[in-house]
Amino acid sequence: MKLTRVWMPLILCPVAWCAELSPKTLAAFDDYMRRTEKELASRLSDPGKPLWGEVSSAFFARIKNGEIPVEALNGGRPVDVHDGLVHDWIGGVFIPGARLPATLSLLQDYNRHAQIYKPEVLASKLLSRDGNHFRSYLRLKKKKVLTVVLNTEYDIRWRSLGPHRAACRSLSTKIAEVEDADKPTEREKALGEGHGFLWRFNAYWWVSERDGGVYVECRAISLTRDVPRAVAWLINPIVSGLPRESLVNTLQRTRDALQAKARP
Repeated sequence: MKLTRVWMPLILCPVAWCAELSPKTLAAFDDYMRRTEKELASRLSDPGKPLWGEVSSAFFARIKNGEIPVEALNGGRPVDVHDGLVHDWIGGVFIPGARLPATLSLLQDYNRHAQIYKPEVLASKLLSRDGNHFRSYLRLKKKKVLTVVLNTEYDIRWRSLGPHRAACRSLSTKIAEVEDADKPTEREKALGEGHGFLWRFNAYWWVSERDGGVYVECRAISLTRDVPRAVAWLINPIVSGLPRESLVNTLQRTRDALQAKARP
């Protein structure tokens, strides 16, 4: 039997496909988040602060032109930490005709996120709500060469920044890989075990109503495994490509859902 190049690494070095989240890796990510949140503190609370896209005229022009630009921060590369990588992306979209209340209603409708953000979100549920403090569950499917299913939970806090703007801070509290998803043998792996394609996922949202519509920006910061040299040619596209594709899909689906809602 002749083996293709794609499957050779799975047989020759299967350990390379497994990764375990170490305390050092998590500590490095937490340190990155502390510095990031210090930087974002005013932007999450001050209605007078410009959107990130407004700081870059070229980026903002693309948003106003109907594009969904997404850019990697830190020079366009993930940040190397101990046995891991931190991916930090920002993206934006403009939805003509949308209004702030309808946008917030959609983004906060966590029970319907499986319908809004399919096919990446397989199932969704609002776990609890106390005013603008939400806890939600999402079952995610990450597919690129391999298919990985994850059970995830988030602590989410929305904040009004006046009559025309709102901001959100969403922090993952649980990300567990699912083995044999939707089969009788399905089981949830221990936290930090599995392929390591998503260990942490935090997102920051800004919604601003103006110019006859709504601007939506999202900064998504995730922690993944590092890339073993033996299978870098195969794992790199997965680890590096998924964060960007996920953010583009999220913003696109948000725009699609709001435009569909606005149709008579």
